[in-house]
Amino acid sequence: MNVTKAIITAAGQNQRTLPLQTLVDRDGVTKSALAILAEEITSAGIEEIAVIICPGDEAAYTTAAGPHARRMTFIEQPEPLGYGHAVHCAANFTGDDPVLLMVGDHLYLSRTGESCASQLIETARVHACNVSAVQATHESKLPLYGTIGGRRLPGNDRLYEVETVIEKPTPTTAEQKLVIPGLRAGNYLCFFGLHVLTPSVMKHLGEQLQNGRADLSKALADTARTQRYLAHELQGRRHDIGLHYGLLTAQLALGLAGKDRDEVLTHIVELLAQSQAQA
Repeated sequence: MNVTKAIITAAGQNQRTLPLQTLVDRDGVTKSALAILAEEITSAGIEEIAVIICPGDEAAYTTAAGPHARRMTFIEQPEPLGYGHAVHCAANFTGDDPVLLMVGDHLYLSRTGESCASQLIETARVHACNVSAVQATHESKLPLYGTIGGRRLPGNDRLYEVETVIEKPTPTTAEQKLVIPGLRAGNYLCFFGLHVLTPSVMKHLGEQLQNGRADLSKALADTARTQRYLAHELQGRRHDIGLHYGLLTAQLALGLAGKDRDEVLTHIVELLAQSQAQA
């Protein structure tokens, strides 16, 4: 499977300004979250990017993208009919091709020399199927994420055969339907914000839209029932910049992963010392 296109979704009412936020990347360069996401995508060899936006946001996004704007197609979601609808807005852009899907309010930090997007795309290439990135997540955060149920692939401790997907399950539902042997008790595999999707998922979303709305997790659950669908626990971390203090946490993670790590650590120690003295 050759993935040459990507989608960034950024049309949610609580999400639309987050990709425009400015951070300092691992190299000490100031840039927007959107530009950092674009670099994550291009690191995986992808040059065509569709960005799903609210009507009227194109100018701001073009500015935030900087030099990456030339490879971006901005697609407006005309009305809020669910996240699945936002993804389906790119159906003409993707056509019959597989696509990397990325949410616009997450940043990703790999623990290896290979970016998170590259890790996922390589898995899709090898196995030629839909693949979602996942991260072991404590049950207290289940209301924030779609969650998968399945079984570990023999001989690979980071790949899972997906059997079901439930969007934002309760802890009770997760315990009944989503426990995966080998994970720490109270932890589940939740979406990471990165997927490689085949055209069949767009087809499922289009069928849902005939009833007015579309849900990506339902489309992925339908996919799991009819064809092979894998989850990959990447060697990296997602940072949700939409959470309370999420932008601060992401900035600290970028600083600690970059060339200015020692300086960032010094500042953190100084702040902790000042906080302790004031307590």
